[in-house]
Amino acid sequence: MAVALALAARGLGQVYPNPSVGCILVQPGGRPGGCIVGRGWTQNSGRPHAETEALRRAGSLATGATAYVTLEPCSHHGQTPPCAEALIKAGIARAVVAIEDPDPRVSGRGIAMMKQAGIEVETGLCAAEARELNAGFFLRITANRPLVTWKVASTLDGRIATHRGDSQWITGETARNLSHGLRAAHDAVIVGVGTVLADDPVLTCRLPGLSARSPVRVVIDSRMHLPLTSRLVMTARHTPTWLVALKGTDGARGQAFADLGIEVIEVEPTEEGTLDLKKSLEALAERGITRALLEGGSRVAGAFLRAGLVDHIAWFRAPRLIGGDGVPAAAAIGVDLLFDTPSFLRSGVIEAGGDLLETYQRKA
Repeated sequence: MAVALALAARGLGQVYPNPSVGCILVQPGGRPGGCIVGRGWTQNSGRPHAETEALRRAGSLATGATAYVTLEPCSHHGQTPPCAEALIKAGIARAVVAIEDPDPRVSGRGIAMMKQAGIEVETGLCAAEARELNAGFFLRITANRPLVTWKVASTLDGRIATHRGDSQWITGETARNLSHGLRAAHDAVIVGVGTVLADDPVLTCRLPGLSARSPVRVVIDSRMHLPLTSRLVMTARHTPTWLVALKGTDGARGQAFADLGIEVIEVEPTEEGTLDLKKSLEALAERGITRALLEGGSRVAGAFLRAGLVDHIAWFRAPRLIGGDGVPAAAAIGVDLLFDTPSFLRSGVIEAGGDLLETYQRKA
């Protein structure tokens, strides 16, 4: 199952709205644990599915094999036949499934279908790892929003720029390469319009050979202040770019963005008349987004934290200091008591050249 999970991770950022699944087919005998005769993972845009890929590679060797699958095989007819049905037709003898699919179209039916066909089915192996791998897909199904990972590059004292706005580059080349890798593993990257006005970023994945894995670029811009001459706008026909704005802001300007290849997503305001971030994320989920990387500046980060919409943190920390007059990683989030602070659990720390990458998950 660990091998299947590693295969599934290859699809992250490339398969939305589908989950990223891994499957291996193992025949008994030979080396300890058997011999892998087929392997597959969800392909770009979500098809073919992992099970179909593994069966194609295994051919006739799939008969009598054990299938290790990181998520319950689908049981419904969509653009492809059910994977549970394909495994049955291939004649596998046993299926080990990490976790049940929460999609109401499946939700135990794939497992039941295989059992009814006489296949021995075991569930729960590496369930926690499988759940974490597809946490974004699960959130989209159960909460109608993508998982949000806030990416920060700061000094030791949590500053992302000097008081003059100088921020390039706080971290070194290794950390920046890892940051581009994070983009490749997410469906979308989110920034506020303030970041665009300050830095005019491109927000693509610029690792060699991985430019095609650039995520959808999403700009939170309630009043449509995004310059038509910005690099995001000028490259929108090559890399999908969406703009999230208040409903009814400026029809003519919205049409100008649309004419340049940008999808404008209009969202109803909150009672205070501001952009509703929860509804904004729901709009992304409705378009299939399961994993979003939040790269915005201090204000947009503070807004997402204030709304309780940050699930993971990837914090790149450089061994330098800026001081109290620098720009903080997050603007005020309105917390008076320590008891009310957003709390996270550290899930890992790795060296990134001379910097550190600390990863965190929100406490349940």
